[in-house]
Amino acid sequence: MTFRLVALDLDGTLLDSGLQIRHQTLDALQRIRKRGVQAMIVTGRHHTAARAYWHQLNLELPAICCNGTYIYDFSNNKPLAGNPLSRDEARMLLSIVREHPVHAMVYIDEAMTYETHGAHMTGLLGWSASLPEPLRPRVERVDSFDRLIDDAGVLWKFLVASEDTAALEHFESAIRGCPQLSCVRSAGNRLDISRAGISKGHRLAEFLAQRGIEPHEVIAFGDQNNDKEMLELAGLGVAMGNSRQEVRDCADWVTGSNDSDGIADVLHRFVLETADAC
Repeated sequence: MTFRLVALDLDGTLLDSGLQIRHQTLDALQRIRKRGVQAMIVTGRHHTAARAYWHQLNLELPAICCNGTYIYDFSNNKPLAGNPLSRDEARMLLSIVREHPVHAMVYIDEAMTYETHGAHMTGLLGWSASLPEPLRPRVERVDSFDRLIDDAGVLWKFLVASEDTAALEHFESAIRGCPQLSCVRSAGNRLDISRAGISKGHRLAEFLAQRGIEPHEVIAFGDQNNDKEMLELAGLGVAMGNSRQEVRDCADWVTGSNDSDGIADVLHRFVLETADAC
């Protein structure tokens, strides 16, 4: 099988536990691109939090961000196709947030915002501060999400986090009672909420159709529930070794963890060695 595109989730997949891209992965991606196989980022992150990795990989294709809510063109610094939350949907979602003991962030047009400094914020702010200023994401504290919803230009998604498993499950149950919203787990302690019908797989399928690429010509890598549709879409859906079991169950292949050279191993096996044998 000939592959034309590699779709890469970031956290828990392309990035190791230190939020770095492994050298073997960088080398393998560079080698497949020399053979004409393109690569793109497909992430739950806001585009300002994916920018540093897009630059490090020296990519050309835009990135699918916020689990498929929109595509961002880094070359021209602008969002492309997108389906943000309406203000009414955001207000309804905020009212549910207020009823549960969870920490929330709201992703708007050019920033990730928060009201209170939850545990999730410590790691995010520390990572952000470690980056060169031109690549540093915008993480901003706001006095009121209510005012933010009224004033923001675009409302991409909400992120909700909690170390209290029961609290997160209760919140998730409440969201699932709202047909206008989509809720997906993006990490063990985090949920992403966006408009109904949005997913990485759906947005990637649209992108492939526009580029004349067939799904069977794609290798996709992921590790969380928000990657499942993308893995099922791809000709070769690869779950990382650190994936949840339900993610492994929908994949075609399971590789090593994000702290191993699992991505490089797959690219060598299914792209580089196959091309060498031809």
